[in-house]
Amino acid sequence: MASAPSKLCTDDVSLLVVLLDTNPYFWSTSNDSSVSLSNFLSHVLSFLNSILFLNQLNQVVVIATGYNSCGYIYDSSLSSSSSITKSSGNGRVPAFCSELLENLEEFLTKDEKMSIEESIDGIGSSLLSGSLSMALCYIQRIFRSGPLHPQPRILCLHGSPDGPEQYVAVMNTIFSAQRSMVPIDSCVIGAQHSAFLQQASYITGGVYLKPQQLDGLFQYLITVFATDLHSRNFLQLPKPAGVDFRASCFCHKNTIDMGYICSVCLSIFCKHHKKCSTCGSFFGQAQSQAASMSDQKRKGLET
Repeated sequence: MASAPSKLCTDDVSLLVVLLDTNPYFWSTSNDSSVSLSNFLSHVLSFLNSILFLNQLNQVVVIATGYNSCGYIYDSSLSSSSSITKSSGNGRVPAFCSELLENLEEFLTKDEKMSIEESIDGIGSSLLSGSLSMALCYIQRIFRSGPLHPQPRILCLHGSPDGPEQYVAVMNTIFSAQRSMVPIDSCVIGAQHSAFLQQASYITGGVYLKPQQLDGLFQYLITVFATDLHSRNFLQLPKPAGVDFRASCFCHKNTIDMGYICSVCLSIFCKHHKKCSTCGSFFGQAQSQAASMSDQKRKGLET
């Protein structure tokens, strides 16, 4: 696979695109988690504030990953430099935090209204493929803005389980990030590991981490994910013990080791089907035609 053309990038200036998992079903049912949504946001806001103070040229973009939709909730390039350091009226919360929280509240309200009429069993998966696509689109726009730009990277703060129906879309975004040389870092806060994010971090050269103690989430974030790409060459960052490369079937949404693949659209099935449910192609049509022709020849020889 050919890589994207190299561009002039500054060494210590970063463009950090954070994908924030806001799935309401995850936060409402994650009783085993030692951190609530409000505590989680406090850790994330402190981390983002640290990124902006590490270098005045650093940029931060936050994308909310909901259950039904995803959207931009903060972009530091659209805020003035004074609003980043200036406190809000209460004197305790920085201005960028109040702006982010207001946009997040509006997004949560809209996303929740979309799923009122739906009945959800369990936690449900968030729209990871959509937020990854939005992050890559934003980064491509930065690439086209000029020859000099900060080094982009994506950080997924994810807790919801993987959605097998998003497998193809997620893999497409992973390969697009690899082609553009954009690393995808992953910080999983859920109870289980994410096979999607394990593959994303491994293929793109990012860092995958599942913190053991969520009470110290800020320490994990600032220690592992605050470093720019140039400084990572001199640090001993954590490496995953193993990567789950298994795919998910399109018929039952189960993770499988072996299966059947459609030669037209590359859909994956755990069992043999006569027709592809994705593109409508018929499986085994050539074999059945060959078998019928051989039967006719055999009957002709017998007569």
